[in-house]
Amino acid sequence: MENKKVLIVDDQNGIRVLLMEVFSGEGYEAYQASNGKEALELVQQVTPDIVLLDMKIPGMDGLEILKQIKQMKPNMNVIMMTAYGELDMIKEATELGALMHFTKPFDIDEMRVAVNMTLDGSKSPTVNT
Repeated sequence: MENKKVLIVDDQNGIRVLLMEVFSGEGYEAYQASNGKEALELVQQVTPDIVLLDMKIPGMDGLEILKQIKQMKPNMNVIMMTAYGELDMIKEATELGALMHFTKPFDIDEMRVAVNMTLDGSKSPTVNT
């Protein structure tokens, strides 16, 4: 079975390194991007199974990246990461199709469990009738 792919998008190197280690250790193929342009290129090239996306990224912010990801891949799983309680942005991200959000500093185990549960679930969210 092919490994699931996780894309980590954050301008903070420390967070990318930490999440890369965690998800590589879980047996996923982990990719990282420090900005929106890199993130969108990776979405096109590797089609990750899930994207962990920081809300605040210099240049193209998380909501703009999320919009573009959803235009390219409408069924892409996206979990937002936010440094502060940006409730209006979180609400908008949810409306744009983000699955959930984590406020930094987040519990790495909770993040790991959320990703595992999302990727262990049926590949498509459609219900068979």
